[in-house]
Amino acid sequence: MTTPAERTKAVLGTRDFLEILSRADEVTIHGLVQSVAASLLRHYPLKVDLDLSAAALPTVWAPPSTPGGKGEHVALEFNLVHQTWTVKK
Repeated sequence: MTTPAERTKAVLGTRDFLEILSRADEVTIHGLVQSVAASLLRHYPLKVDLDLSAAALPTVWAPPSTPGGKGEHVALEFNLVHQTWTVKK
């Protein structure tokens, strides 16, 4: 079962990932990845939207300022060779 903190962390992480993709300097597959990321971001919730949702539905969302209960923001790094994600400290 997904907890509100896990759900919120996934949404915030996905937004960060899409923002990175939408601003990438290298064009891959003729800009397909960037254009899809940019179009998804147009309608993706902002932190303020998650704050409002968390206040209204605390069993569904956690406040973005406290995902995981520690108030931390996790940076991820993707390894293209091994197709793996690692946490950057």
